[in-house]
Amino acid sequence: MNVPSKPASIDVETHGNFIDGREVEAGDGAMLDVRNPATGDVIARIPNSTAEDIDRAMKSARAAFDGKAWGGMDTRARARLVNKLADAFEANLDSLYRLETLNNGRPVNETRAQLSRLPDFFRYFAGLALSRRDSVIPVEGAYLNYTLRTPIGIVANCTPFNHPLMILCKSLAVVLATGCVTVVKPSEYTPLTTLKLAQIFTEAGLPPGVFNIVLGLGPSAGKMLAEHGDINKLVLTGGTEAGRIAGSAAAKVFAHQTMELGGKTPVMVFDDFDVDRAVNYAAFGAFIGAGQTCVCASRHIVQASIYDEFVEKLQAKTRTIRVGDPFDPSTQMGPVISAKQRDRVLAYAGYGHADGARLLTGGVAAKVPGHDNGYFVEPTVFADVKSDMRIFQEEVFGPFTSVTPFKDEADALRLANDSPFGLAAAIRTRDVARAHRVAAAVKAGIVWINDHHRLDPASPWGGVDDSGIGRECGTESFDDHFNTKSVMVATHEQPFDWYRDTANQKRLN
Repeated sequence: MNVPSKPASIDVETHGNFIDGREVEAGDGAMLDVRNPATGDVIARIPNSTAEDIDRAMKSARAAFDGKAWGGMDTRARARLVNKLADAFEANLDSLYRLETLNNGRPVNETRAQLSRLPDFFRYFAGLALSRRDSVIPVEGAYLNYTLRTPIGIVANCTPFNHPLMILCKSLAVVLATGCVTVVKPSEYTPLTTLKLAQIFTEAGLPPGVFNIVLGLGPSAGKMLAEHGDINKLVLTGGTEAGRIAGSAAAKVFAHQTMELGGKTPVMVFDDFDVDRAVNYAAFGAFIGAGQTCVCASRHIVQASIYDEFVEKLQAKTRTIRVGDPFDPSTQMGPVISAKQRDRVLAYAGYGHADGARLLTGGVAAKVPGHDNGYFVEPTVFADVKSDMRIFQEEVFGPFTSVTPFKDEADALRLANDSPFGLAAAIRTRDVARAHRVAAAVKAGIVWINDHHRLDPASPWGGVDDSGIGRECGTESFDDHFNTKSVMVATHEQPFDWYRDTANQKRLN
C-alpha cells in the first residue's frame, strides 16, 4: 500500500494471511473492514481466519522450525540475518510510519519517533545471541554438569492496535534471534504494518514460514491460535479478560506465557518536585497515543500542598493540546482507534460526573474540520477523584486522567497500590532516598522516577497481578525462548553396582 504524505483518499486493498513468505487467501468469504480512525473511511479488507487457516500457518511454522534453512542455521549466520533485517526495517522506515499513522491514527511525529527506535531491538537481541553462553555447574563428586539450551519452537503472538509495530517487534526480535518461529495475529483494527513488515523481511532473506500472520477477530482467530495444540509459547498484549481466556487455553498445552495486560498507572507527585515539570510529564504520560497505552499516566496522586497549583496548571496545559489530522505535523493528538473506543471514553466521563468528580476539561468528542467521521475525543482531566470511583479503579484506555490529593508518603503508596493492576508506576521527587523507598514499595513491574514511557530493549518490561505475567525485553525475555537441558557426565572410572553393596553406599543419586 503506497501512502502519500497527506492522503486525501486511498485505494481499498484486500489482504490475505501471510504464510510461507506470501499472502494467501483465507477465511470463509466474509471480510472485515479496516478503517482510518481519523476519517472513518475503509482503507483495507481482511479475512476472519478459520481453524483450517490457523492450522495451515502452524504447520508452515513447524516445518520452518524443523527445516534446514532456518532450524539448521548456525548462531552467527542467524545473527547476521537479524542485523540485516534491522537494516531493511530502517530502509523502509518512511513508508512504515506513514502506513501506521494511516492505520491507527497516531500523529505522524509520534509514529516516526517510535518506529525509528525499533531496529535497535533486532540489533540488541542479535548481540545477545552472539554473546550467549551455556553454563558449567559445579556439583559434588567427579562429574561435569553443563546445560544446553534449544529454541522452544513456535511462538503464538497476539498484538494490539495501539502500538502495532512496536509491540510486535518486542517479541519478533527475540523470536528471530533465538531461532524460534512465530505466528502473529495482529489486531483486526491495525494489521497493515505487520503485513508490510513480513513482506520486507521476506525480501531481505527471512526463510518462508518463520514469520507467519493470521488475520481476524480476537474472540475467534485469536482464541483458536492461543488454544492450538502445537504452540510452545504464547505472547499476548491486550486486556486482562482477553489474557485470562487466552492464557487458560494455552495452559492446556503447557505453553510458556508472556502477557502484558491492563494497567492503571499511578503517578505520585511530591511537593519537592517542580510543578511545571510535573505537569508537562503528566500531559505527556496521559495523552501520548491518545492515552491508548497500558502504561498511560491515568492516576495522578498529588501532595496536598501543591495540589491546587498542579490542578490549575494541568487544566491549562491540557487545553493547549492540538487535536487534529494525524498527517498534519502541527497535530499533537490524533483520534482513538474506533467509534466503540470513543464511546467508551465518553462513558467514563459520564461515570466521573455521576460519582462527583470535578471535570477540568474535555469529556466530549472533539470536532476536527474535514474529519467529521473521525473518532476524536478531547483530552480529559477530572480532579477531586476518590479511590472508590470507577475512573480511579478501571482502565479507560483513552485520553483520560484523574487527579487525587494525598497527605504523606504512606498515603501516596496506599492510593497507588489500591488497584488490581500492577504494570507501571511513576514517582516525581527530588529526594533520592524517598524515590528508592517508594519505588521498592509500589506494586508495579516498571517504575519511572522523574520520567515516563521510557523503555529499552535491554530493560525487562511487564507487570504483576492483573497486569500479566512474564517479561518482554532484556535477558529475561531471551532466556524464556529456550528449553534448558542439563547434562551430567561422570568423569570417574569407579566400579558401580548398587545391588551388590547397597547398605554401604552413602547416597542414592
